[in-house]
Order: sequence, then structure tokens, then C-alpha cells
Amino acid sequence: MISSYSDLIQASRNQQEAQRLLFVFCRAELPDDASAEQKAAFERGEGGALTPVICVDKTPDEAPDFGALAEESRATGQAWDLVFVAAMSGRGGMAPSTDEAQQPLTMMVESIRLGQVSHYLPLDPQGNAVSLG
Repeated sequence: MISSYSDLIQASRNQQEAQRLLFVFCRAELPDDASAEQKAAFERGEGGALTPVICVDKTPDEAPDFGALAEESRATGQAWDLVFVAAMSGRGGMAPSTDEAQQPLTMMVESIRLGQVSHYLPLDPQGNAVSLG
């Protein structure tokens, strides 16, 4: 059971093949046509739509610490509320390259835009896994 970013890094290092992690940082937003009830729920931290604002891929060795990853994301100037993470397995002891990660990362962004997030690990800004139920 993965409950934090450090659990994810440990699990990725225990895989038989080298891993590349895909990150999509998202901002929670309220649609312009939101009802008063939706606005109230959003103010309580519920509901809204997740809009991808940053995406990046890294090996576990390139991002061993969530604090450094979060700081790097903040340096872009883009605010975010949640990051989704997925992993790609390599082959022959080599992690997938950044080029090999581009199409899966693009597909991940699109599926998040469509609200299809069940295949990804959502983490809060402190690196803790969250439930989106």
C-alpha cells in the first residue's frame, strides 16, 4: 500500500526493471457557471475540476525527495493543488527515456482532463496519497 511519495520511490526501486515516473501537477478550479452549492463545496475543499498545469518525467534517482520535486514545480510559477503520478517500466535494466515517456505523459494529461484518474496515484502538496472518492 502506497501512502506517500517516499513509499512510491521505495516501491519503484524494488521493481525488477528500472522505472521512469510521470508527474502531472493539477490545479483545482471552479467552472465559471458553477452553482452556489458548487461554490460552497469548492470553498470547503470539495469538487471543482482538475486542470493540468505542469507535466514532467523523472527517474526515481532524479526525484528521490518530494520536497525538492515540489520546489522545482513551484519555480515554474504555476500553482497546483494535486499531482498525479504513474510509473513506466524499462527493459534490460534501463529506464525508459524522456522521449519514450512523451506519448504516455500526453495520454495521462488527456485522461486527467477527462476525469479518468483511477489509474494514477494522487498526492497532495505534502506528498501524501489522497483518496478522490
